[in-house]
Amino acid sequence: MSAIFRRELRAYFTGMTAYVFIAFLLLFAGIYTMAYNLNSAYPNFEYVLESMSIIFLIAIPILTMRVIAEERRQKTDQLLYALPIGMTRVVVGKYLAMITVVAIPCAIMGLYPLILSSFGTVSLKTAYGALLAFFLLSCTLSAVGLLISSLTENQAVAAGLCFVVMLLLFFMSDLSAFVSDTAGASLSALMVAVALLSILVRLMTRSTPAAAITLLAGELLLLLAYLLFPSSFEGLFGRIMEGLSVFERFYTFVGGIFDLSAVLYYLSVIGVSLFLAVQSMEKRRWNG
Repeated sequence: MSAIFRRELRAYFTGMTAYVFIAFLLLFAGIYTMAYNLNSAYPNFEYVLESMSIIFLIAIPILTMRVIAEERRQKTDQLLYALPIGMTRVVVGKYLAMITVVAIPCAIMGLYPLILSSFGTVSLKTAYGALLAFFLLSCTLSAVGLLISSLTENQAVAAGLCFVVMLLLFFMSDLSAFVSDTAGASLSALMVAVALLSILVRLMTRSTPAAAITLLAGELLLLLAYLLFPSSFEGLFGRIMEGLSVFERFYTFVGGIFDLSAVLYYLSVIGVSLFLAVQSMEKRRWNG
């Protein structure tokens, strides 16, 4: 795993990916710090991080698009499959290299609250709590991006899909507002979500029966639950979307609340994304 980690980290810095990613985050960190903290005289560095979260819509696709997709395009993934190690170590090694790149701008931004504190009173607990959440958010989105990269052979396709997913994640809570709070509307929205999940299963497993079983089982369970507990579906879709939103959980830290459940949620999403990426690579390993 350490060899994979070193190889990936070297690849990031041999090319332009790491430099573009780091420069991109630090550029906007400087712009927002100037606008909020220096020009507007706000002592809240966490506001800078909150405003910067939208940068991930572009930064994460840049960072993750090549991590596995490029291996497949160049057929170098066959070398990975031939290694006497499991795909878990390969995926984890690649992911650790990725979050090392993520950690560099976060570490540099860790100096900002200390610098700002020389100009006035800064809540260091809130600032560093938000910075920790910012790092966890970026790690979570990176894991999702790695999963998307494992599903395709084309960097451009991986970047495009990742951008769409990041966009949906960013506006997840806002999009749920377009769905009525009525029980019927929530049922319809959840049935569409199950259909999308079945498509993901098809992409992951390349098995039409598995996707069909997921679709039928999910739809039947929803209909059964709706018939038994119709009142519980009122506003259910909106509550689920808000609970699943990785960005909404980040905003809790910006508000000065250290949410341990959000930390566990981030770690869970990371774990599930890496697990699915491993399964995707294992399937190709034995089918290829």
